[in-house]
Amino acid sequence: MTNDRDRAGMMTAMFRDRDSAERAYNELRSRGYDKDDINVVMSDDARKRHFGDNDENTELGNKSLEGAGAGSAIGGTLGAIVGAVAAIGTSVAIPGLGLIVAGPLAAGLAGAGAGGLTGGLIGALVGAGIPEERAKVYESGIKEGNIVLGFKPETEEDARYFETHFQKNRGEHIYY
Repeated sequence: MTNDRDRAGMMTAMFRDRDSAERAYNELRSRGYDKDDINVVMSDDARKRHFGDNDENTELGNKSLEGAGAGSAIGGTLGAIVGAVAAIGTSVAIPGLGLIVAGPLAAGLAGAGAGGLTGGLIGALVGAGIPEERAKVYESGIKEGNIVLGFKPETEEDARYFETHFQKNRGEHIYY
């Protein structure tokens, strides 16, 4: 027997600012989602802008900083987005694309290898169940400095709850 989570696709939302992304991330954590259940994607420039060295200490900020400077399986630096994900090593920086990816999505991108990363973000998002047109919207938003969060809701009730929560917190392009 499969549960809702096995059948469910990924819910994603894009946030234009750190505060909105922090509220969404913290709400996911408070509702029982583990840090390694949550995908976070942003450009390296956005990580530096939103989570620079002088900012206060937050879990999302820690995830964006903890692995900075460590080597990754595909070369470059290990870009940590949300502290906890960095701590378990599922965060990668993608050389040449300037992206930081944390969560389950990072493993898929790392597995693609440095040579196969052209269009890697769109491919990874499509592979995670996001339609190509939506993936292209997210790619454009990430290049503009936005932060994309994604997770697999455990229940339909969670999906409805987070759709509302993300809307209240200025989430855009919410998809499930």
